[in-house]
Amino acid sequence: MAHVTFDTQRCKGCALCVNVCPKKILTLDKGTLNSKGYYPARCIDEEKCIGCANCARMCPDVCIVVER
Repeated sequence: MAHVTFDTQRCKGCALCVNVCPKKILTLDKGTLNSKGYYPARCIDEEKCIGCANCARMCPDVCIVVER
């Protein structure tokens, strides 16, 4: 099982990671604003994560770490 970590304070909510996830388990957290005023990305079902790291490679701000 993979573990996905987001640096929510650096995330600008661009949703590139959300769009590239093959399992569709990433979303923008509309209930949380970071210090910059953006909705950060988060994983809604880590059990389904396959550890492909597409999200981490796509992130322009290097906010995502995927550990297998």
